[in-house]
Amino acid sequence: MTRTMAFTIRRAEGRDVDVLGRLGAMLMQTHYGFDSRRFLAPREGSEHGYAAFLGHMLDSPDDAIFVAEEDGEVVGYVYAGLEPLSWKELRGPAGFVHDVAVLEDARRSGIATELMNVAIDWLREKGAPRVLLWSAAPNVHAQALFHRLGFRDTMIEMTMELS
Repeated sequence: MTRTMAFTIRRAEGRDVDVLGRLGAMLMQTHYGFDSRRFLAPREGSEHGYAAFLGHMLDSPDDAIFVAEEDGEVVGYVYAGLEPLSWKELRGPAGFVHDVAVLEDARRSGIATELMNVAIDWLREKGAPRVLLWSAAPNVHAQALFHRLGFRDTMIEMTMELS
């Protein structure tokens, strides 16, 4: 299917918090589907919890959330932030893309690519020397996008359940 609708990217605002919560809960569900022992289980209140979490980031000088709108409706978002030097992670200061999520029926239209580009540009403007992100191992479509944007594989998270 060829999509012809135009979309715009803008900084998220307070009026977006509810839809950000729904998109965040969708992201939780996707990750839980990848590995139900590693990722948080979506539950009643997940949308509200994620909305509250992202809502707190809207006024942070070290974090940014951008939304993609298509025909006046928010169909995706990206959440990025500045991270200080981390001895634990053996890395210097960096930008970090925490979330990128696009509604399923709006995918394959360039929205995720443009959201990522806007987040990377924001991190560059803020002085981040590099950008990092994590991707669920089974999420090959997202990893293909990240590779196309110039990201390289640097770490592999491994999990072992103790119970």
